[in-house]
Amino acid sequence: MRPAGAAPLAWLLLLGLAAGAGVGVGAAPPGHEVAFLPGLAKQPGFRQFSGYLDVDQDKHLHYWFVEAQGDGAAEKKPLVLWLNGGPGCSSVTGLLTEHGPFTIQDDGATLEYNDYAWNKLAHVLYLESPVGVGYSYSDGKDYRTNDTEVARVNYLALKEFLRLFPEYGGKDLYLTGESYGGIYLPTLAVLVMEDPGLNLKGVAVGNGLSCYETNDNSLVYFAYYHGLLGTRLWTDLQNFCCSKGKCNFHDSSSLNCTLAMVEVIRIVDESGLNIYNLYAPCAGGVPGSYRYDDGKLVTHDLGNNFMLQPVRYSWRQNLLALPAGKKGVRLDPPCTNTTAPSTYMNDPQVRKALHIVDDGPEWEMCSFAVSRGYKRLFTKMNEHYLKLLSTMKYRILLYNGDVDMACNFLGDEWFVNSLKQKVEVSRRPWIYTDEKGQDQIGGFVKEFTNISFLTVKGAGHMVPTDQPRAAFNMFERFINRKPF
Repeated sequence: MRPAGAAPLAWLLLLGLAAGAGVGVGAAPPGHEVAFLPGLAKQPGFRQFSGYLDVDQDKHLHYWFVEAQGDGAAEKKPLVLWLNGGPGCSSVTGLLTEHGPFTIQDDGATLEYNDYAWNKLAHVLYLESPVGVGYSYSDGKDYRTNDTEVARVNYLALKEFLRLFPEYGGKDLYLTGESYGGIYLPTLAVLVMEDPGLNLKGVAVGNGLSCYETNDNSLVYFAYYHGLLGTRLWTDLQNFCCSKGKCNFHDSSSLNCTLAMVEVIRIVDESGLNIYNLYAPCAGGVPGSYRYDDGKLVTHDLGNNFMLQPVRYSWRQNLLALPAGKKGVRLDPPCTNTTAPSTYMNDPQVRKALHIVDDGPEWEMCSFAVSRGYKRLFTKMNEHYLKLLSTMKYRILLYNGDVDMACNFLGDEWFVNSLKQKVEVSRRPWIYTDEKGQDQIGGFVKEFTNISFLTVKGAGHMVPTDQPRAAFNMFERFINRKPF
């Protein structure tokens, strides 16, 4: 399948100007500043803003922006855009549960300051994208979209943010995110790199979906060598999916291979293992395939995850087609407790503090409407990364928690190797200092010219949640252009 091409940049710029017509250029919009945030024992010493970025006249993307905190050198710190994945999951999840300045507690009402907040290193913009995710909405409520359209709208939203906050326009810009952000970010970056008004410096993707084929093929090896697949199943996979020393677990035409892969998927996805962190417990216990809650069908979809093609995708489409699914459906990432962030974000006082429109939707971690209507145009990101790398201007980091099964480290390592860039530093451990002041192995890193692949030891899909100190150290080296 040939990916659809991106829209011409000149046209996007015109649309960006049209989207911002009628509002004068100035400092941060006064109606967007968060004066008081519920749940904090003490309000922060840094400023934060929340509101809507209006694009195409009918699209309204909710953002939450936190200025850099710390040592008084905020004017020298870069601007970072963060996008969670899905497609259809909220980037506010990254703020509240991963690397934001404060993290939500189990009561769904209390926020605690995060010692390893990334806004100690940068000004961070959390964008709820695509339209239909979180508090983002469109006037027509049509949330069907695709990879290139999301890149276009995200680009215009970024331009609109910088029109509202012109003081950040000249700052170094980094595009970051995780999971399906592996598609969102490279497609966005090739638009941003063509805009001379944006000072793009780098791209970082955590546990990203970079290539369906390498992700699928590597998952089988990951599962077997982590003790999940027995000898009989492994033998069947080798006999039916492999030929002449090469295995195809991704889209084999062999019926026997497909049947073996159905068993793999059942073990990895549906047995009660935490797909986001193999060694973490499954919140709520072993789930069924689906259940009802208050009359709504709650599906154990993969949330930030991709779908194995074609078996896993077909199963999911059949589930979404159920009669109950056409009414009210909530997508809960498996083994993930979404109650606390959902309770907090839907509190009327929080909605008011964040300047959410009165008739705005109920906040959910992942949007069924967006996920159902999303068209995936790209199956691999090689062309986009090679375009970025050809400029020799940008620093790129692909990092993976090494116990994630949703987007496993081996698949992303194979993907980076497939770009065939010059090796600058051979694969080696990278070191950080723990809370006791002792040096520890953070994981392993292999550095090529302008791109690095890095693992974080003991982390799953959401690296800053599982290993916050190591993730902070990694991010600090990345944006300050230090060696790993």
